[in-house]
Order: sequence, then structure tokens, then C-alpha cells
Amino acid sequence: MNMNTAAAARASVNDDLPDNLTRIGDMARKYGVTLRALRFYEDKGLLSPIRQGSTRLYTQRDRTRLKLILLGRKVGFSLREVKQMIDLYDPKGTNAKQLKFTLEKSERQLVRLNKQREILGEAIGDLQQLIGDVKAELSSRKAAG
Repeated sequence: MNMNTAAAARASVNDDLPDNLTRIGDMARKYGVTLRALRFYEDKGLLSPIRQGSTRLYTQRDRTRLKLILLGRKVGFSLREVKQMIDLYDPKGTNAKQLKFTLEKSERQLVRLNKQREILGEAIGDLQQLIGDVKAELSSRKAAG
């Protein structure tokens, strides 16, 4: 089967899916993650795709959860923290508990990230100074030699 035939076969299979379901490969491509990552998130209870044999089909709920997982990881939350925040969601409730928990975790993480930024800024300044010193030393040795 050549590449065009394979792509056409994949497209026709995907055309049979309801609009609200996404196959694992499409999910991985859309969100820039690996298949392994999606399976890992499933193993950790963060995602719950529909299983049709060995095929994983992701719902809108899974897509939303993956966006939250990726955002949480980007800002430095552990998967455990992300799972705690997501699991507090209640579609029938006010979600005040989830929002308070998320706010508390987010404020703490912001403090950590600001400290890291300060340390990183100092390290960058030190490195720039070192580079300047080394360049000056090299220039003076070239002039002398």
C-alpha cells in the first residue's frame, strides 16, 4: 500500500467516527504528544478513552482533560497535582472546592516560578560576565602574543 492509499484508507476510517471522537494518533498529532504519553496518562487515570478492541477513541472530555494536563505540566505542576485538580470537577456542582484548590496550588507555584526566574536571571548575568571576562582575556593574550 503506497502512502496516498494508506492516507486515504485512514481518512475513510476516520470519516466513520462521530465528530466528537478522536483516534489516538490524531489526538497525539493535534496536541503534540506521543502515543506513549497518551497511554501513560490513561494508566494514571487522567484520561479515559473509549475502547473498541485495541482502538482508543477520545471524547471531548478527554481532549479538555489533555489540554489541562499539558497546561499543568507546562507551569510545573506534578501529574498528581493535575489529577487532583481535574478530579475535583463536578459537572453538576459549583466546583468551588476545585477552584479554591486550583487557586491555592497556582499561587504557590507562581511563587516558586518567580524564585526560579530570579535565580535564572542571576545565573544569566554571571554567565554574561564570565563570557565578557574570557573574551577580554583572550584579546589581551592575542595582543601580547
